[in-house]
Amino acid sequence: MCGIVGYIGNNDTKEILLKGLEKLEYRGYDSAGIAVMNEKGVHVFKEKGRIADLRAIVDEDVMTNIGIGHTRWATHGVPSKMNSHPHQSATGRFTLVHNGVIENYDLLKREYLTGVNFVSETDTEVIVQLIELFVQDGMEVIEAFRKTLTLLHGSYALALLDEQNSETIYVAKNKSPLLVGLGDGFNVVASDAMAMIQVTNQYVELMDKEMVLVTKNEVTIQNLNGETINRAPYTAELDASDIEKGTYPHYMLKEIDEQPLVMRKIIQMYQNEQGKLAIDSEIISAMNESDRIYIIAAGTSYHAGLVGKQFIEKMAKIPVEVHISSEFGYNMPLLSEKPLFIFISQSGETADSRAVLVNVKEMGYRTLTITNAPGSTLSREADYTLLLFAGPEIAVASTKAYTAQLAVLAILAEVVAESRNISVDFDLVQELGIVANAMEVLCDSKEIIEHISREFLAVTRNAFFIGRGIDYYVGLEGALKLKEISYIQAEGFAGGELKHGTIALIEEGTPVIALATQESVNLSIRGNVKEVVARGANPCIISMNGLNMDEDSFVIPEVHDLLTPLISVIPMQLIAYYAALHRDCDVDKPRNLAKSVTVE
Repeated sequence: MCGIVGYIGNNDTKEILLKGLEKLEYRGYDSAGIAVMNEKGVHVFKEKGRIADLRAIVDEDVMTNIGIGHTRWATHGVPSKMNSHPHQSATGRFTLVHNGVIENYDLLKREYLTGVNFVSETDTEVIVQLIELFVQDGMEVIEAFRKTLTLLHGSYALALLDEQNSETIYVAKNKSPLLVGLGDGFNVVASDAMAMIQVTNQYVELMDKEMVLVTKNEVTIQNLNGETINRAPYTAELDASDIEKGTYPHYMLKEIDEQPLVMRKIIQMYQNEQGKLAIDSEIISAMNESDRIYIIAAGTSYHAGLVGKQFIEKMAKIPVEVHISSEFGYNMPLLSEKPLFIFISQSGETADSRAVLVNVKEMGYRTLTITNAPGSTLSREADYTLLLFAGPEIAVASTKAYTAQLAVLAILAEVVAESRNISVDFDLVQELGIVANAMEVLCDSKEIIEHISREFLAVTRNAFFIGRGIDYYVGLEGALKLKEISYIQAEGFAGGELKHGTIALIEEGTPVIALATQESVNLSIRGNVKEVVARGANPCIISMNGLNMDEDSFVIPEVHDLLTPLISVIPMQLIAYYAALHRDCDVDKPRNLAKSVTVE
């Protein structure tokens, strides 16, 4: 679930809310809505589709100076007007918008709300119905709000209207981001500063398990014990990159958290009007006319290419080779008769890859760039381009661009497979939706992963990552993330290769991070772990739910086994982030590295 805005003040609210929602469109969404209140009550306007569709149904004659708004990506319940936000209580007194996932919503339904007629399929509606229930039982609104918050398990950012109180927006936060913006005679609520920067640059950051009473002249922050908290505002500078970082301490952490949003954006951008995955027909023809695909990339993009090879070969049945661009440029292998070259680059400016692009174009071969930067050199000079739609990635260590590359490669493979009448045994749109939800769960597990990072990497000078099959490629990316920002010497290896030399480096306490997400090799990789433990290693096993065992350190949610790299990499990213943080390294700007490598 994606974006929240709110406004209370002296100006007409509708346009402020709509413009705020438009600022959040980059996050990806499938429906949107606003609720505004005046002397005639609460007026709710919501619609499946784009903000433009919402604009078309908003009654311009409704004048109001208080309201809330929301953009939604479906988690609980299909995309529909019924499931879109805002949601109202049974009598219509309370109106709520919510970002996040309430894990125990079904239990709360059964325990408290058996007599309530629910009109949506969402977890959100449980919250607003609970608040009304407790008010009907005699509680004041603020106490009913507080009691409801104490019952919720999961993540939430909330903004609530009470039809009987046009002077207050009730706000709360846990794990999902939310800010309160300060103005002269007005105040606002926003998921990030970008949404409301057009009206204020003064923001107060909210912490987890805090609730806020927002009036047009005052903002009162309380914890769940009712104690008032004073916090100074910060200035959101008009520099675009600073705005994008918002209240996060580092771009990298923000970009890790953005991965579920990026996943949903990619699904949205690569669907046609019929809701089917679609890619430019010329690209599909070029893929089908080739007898071999050559993926050319560097660094993180190279690791994405290794996973992409599995997608294309297993789904579309076209042979694929993956090459490091700097090596390919000087040591080109014997090529097939009808090759297609795919260049993967976050920036689209990677000099080593461009050198190969220029060379193969002179040879008359067709080229495709997969990049996050429209208009970049690789995009301009290749025959075709597929965009990642990940938004600006500022941190040098790539995170959301990597998972975006995997998602686009999977979509490419699926569309090609369909064009070749090859049956794929899963619905990729549905499975990528499950991936996005799993990403949210992992992004909400930071405390656990920080503990793992501290336990295994606090004092070490080196570390090993092992895996088999597709997990091996994720291990390579995990090792790269760790060494590039924490400066710990880290290497990724295929589990079976350890005994062929590398195991000589294992000594007492050496951390070995093992990935176990593939059923076909689950026991094999666990055997490799036993081998290093026998030599004194300190093992950290990251497994997938359903394959997990008692000795595992962390368990990721279950997704389709071919798509596990999209989520198993997130613990790798967070482990590296916290290792760098604990060592006082410059997380976003590691030494000797640049975001775009523009020299060979």
